[in-house]
Amino acid sequence: MSRVPGPVTVVTTVDGTGRRWGFTATSFSSLSLDPPLVLVCLDKSASTHGAFTSADRFLVNLLAHDQDEVALRFARSGTDRFAEGDMEPCELGLPGSPGACARVACALHTVLDGGDHSIVVGRVLDTHVDDDRTPLVYHDRTFTHPASALDLPNPLLSLHLADW
Repeated sequence: MSRVPGPVTVVTTVDGTGRRWGFTATSFSSLSLDPPLVLVCLDKSASTHGAFTSADRFLVNLLAHDQDEVALRFARSGTDRFAEGDMEPCELGLPGSPGACARVACALHTVLDGGDHSIVVGRVLDTHVDDDRTPLVYHDRTFTHPASALDLPNPLLSLHLADW
């Protein structure tokens, strides 16, 4: 599965006491258009599991190509993931990254069993998209980003006359 490219997201919520929670996930996907549903998968043994499976809402931050350090920080255990101060109240007042490519604010719809993971399904309530940002992608155990049309070589320019 490491060969399957996936978006890099940081998912955040706030519990009833006001404590912020967050984790990095690449298992994020659209699920339904009507109603608008998305899903994210979370390891049942993660320290954040209880907060997200009982939260009434959460925010999916689709990270931009230059936010790999944010992804790594939210993937680490035993640290204050919010210590850098780069998350601020965004949609629904949830902690979000102003530099993200997109943010998807959700109400918890349901939690499904997915083996050693829980499938957290959210009903989309609000979104923010920054069309000028290139997304961060995880592929083959490394961070990368999609190539734009400008990054790709022109196939006509790379042909040699002998190839005709």
